[in-house]
Amino acid sequence: MGDLVGRTALVTGASRGIGQAIAIRLAARGAAVVAHFGTDEAGATATVDEIVRAGGTAYPVRAVLGVDGDVRTLFAGVEAHLAGRPLDILVNNAAAPPAGPLGETDRAAFDRLFAVNVRAPYFVIERALPLFPADGGRIVTISSVATRMANATQTSFAMTKGAIETMTRTLANQLGARGVTVNAVAPGATRTATNSPVFEAPGLADAIAGMTALGRLGGPDDVADVVAFLASDAGRWVTGQVVDASGGLFLGPRA
Repeated sequence: MGDLVGRTALVTGASRGIGQAIAIRLAARGAAVVAHFGTDEAGATATVDEIVRAGGTAYPVRAVLGVDGDVRTLFAGVEAHLAGRPLDILVNNAAAPPAGPLGETDRAAFDRLFAVNVRAPYFVIERALPLFPADGGRIVTISSVATRMANATQTSFAMTKGAIETMTRTLANQLGARGVTVNAVAPGATRTATNSPVFEAPGLADAIAGMTALGRLGGPDDVADVVAFLASDAGRWVTGQVVDASGGLFLGPRA
C-alpha cells in the first residue's frame, strides 16, 4: 500500500520497539522516514537498513532528548535530510520509562521523565509546525493505558502521559484550522525485543493476557498499524483523540 508516497515522516525513538515498527510501517506505505535515535545508533542503523532493503527511504538522526539544545540538534539533522521538502508526519514516540512508585522516584528521575516525555514532544511539535505543509499534516504522540489504570509503580510516568493527552486535545483544537490532525495512541502491555525478558517472569504474560479482552500481549506492529492509519488520508477526520491500542487491557472483570 503506497498511500504515503511523496510524504516525509519524523519518528522519534525509532531505533527499537514500537518506534522502530512505526518507522518501518510508514516507510512500507511510501513515506520517506527520518528515524531519530538518542543513543542506540546500532538500532537506528538497523531500522534504516531494513527500510532501504525493502525499497524505501530513511535517514538516521541523532539527538538526546530532555537536555538543553535537544530540539535544535534534532531539527538540524531533520532539515538537512528534508532539503527543502515539507515534513508531513510527526510521530512523538521517544519516552523515558517508568521510574518507580512514590517514595522511590527521586527528583532527578522525576524531572527527567517530564523533560523527555512532556517537554520534548511539546517543543518538537512547535519546531516541526513551520515545516508542515501550508494546509495539512499529521501529529501522533504515543501515550499509554497507564493514564486510565491505577498502577502505583507508574505514577509519575502516568502523569507525563496524562499531560500528553491533554496536549493532544488542545493542539487539535488549535491546529484544526490549518488542516493538521493531532492524536495520541495508548498502547498497553506490548512485548518488544527490548522488554521481552520482563514478560518471562513466571505467569506474568498469562496474567496480562487474562486481563485483556483479546486474550494476548500486544506487539509493536499492533501499535504501528494504528499510527499508520492516523497518519494516512484514511485518518483525516480523526483529531483530538486518544486511541486505545491495548487489545482491551483491563476493561473490567471477564466472565
